Amino acid sequence: MRVLIAEDEVVMAEAIAEGLRLQALAVDTVHDGDAALQRLAVNEYDVLVLDRDMPRVHGDDVCRAVVESKADVRILMLTAAGELSDRVRGLDLGADDYLAKPFAFAELVARVRALGRRARPAAPPVLSRAGVSLDTAHREVFRDGRVVGLSRKEFAVLEELLRADGAVVTTEQLLERAWDENTDPFTNVVRVTMMTLRRKLGPPQVVETITGVGYQLR
Repeated sequence: MRVLIAEDEVVMAEAIAEGLRLQALAVDTVHDGDAALQRLAVNEYDVLVLDRDMPRVHGDDVCRAVVESKADVRILMLTAAGELSDRVRGLDLGADDYLAKPFAFAELVARVRALGRRARPAAPPVLSRAGVSLDTAHREVFRDGRVVGLSRKEFAVLEELLRADGAVVTTEQLLERAWDENTDPFTNVVRVTMMTLRRKLGPPQVVETITGVGYQLR
C-alpha cells in the first residue's frame, strides 16, 4: 500500500510516516496543499492522509480537487477541530474518513488500512499460495506451517506477489507499491530484496524470475 501524508507540522508528519513504514507501507510526505496536489498528479496512492488546515492550498480545496479528478485514492482527513459540524463538512467535501487530533496512532493505522482495502480490489485477510501464507492483520508469514520472519520490504513484496494470485508482477510495479518516491528507479533494491525473500522462504523455490519482465509466485 502506498500512502501520501499531507501535514504541515513536519514533526508530526514524519512521526506518522515512520510509524506507517513500520507497518510495511510505502509513505511519502508533503507539508502544504500545493505540494500534495503536485504529488497526486504524478504518483498513484492508495490513501491520502490530509491535514485540513494546510498552507498555500487549504485541505478542503485539496480534498475537493482530488474528488473532482476522480482519482482512486481514498482520503483520511485530519483536523484539530473535532466538532460534529467539522466532521460533517469534511465528509461532505468527499473525504472517506475523518480523524480528530489528538488521535491514537493504532486507530490511525487501522483507518489507513481499512481505506487501503477499499482503494484496491478486495482481498482476504490471509493470502495463501504455494504453501506460503501471509496474514495482513497480524503481520505474520508461514511457509508450510513454519513461521518466516521478514523485513518490512520483504513482507510488502511478498504481499504484492500473493495479491497477484499467480500473475507476473513487474519490477516497476513493485517499486511503485512497496517503496516511496525517493527510491532510484535504476536501483537493484528489488532484486536484492527478492534474493533475501527467497532465502528466508526456503526450498523449494516458489518465486520465479520472468526475465525482462518481473516476478511470479507459482
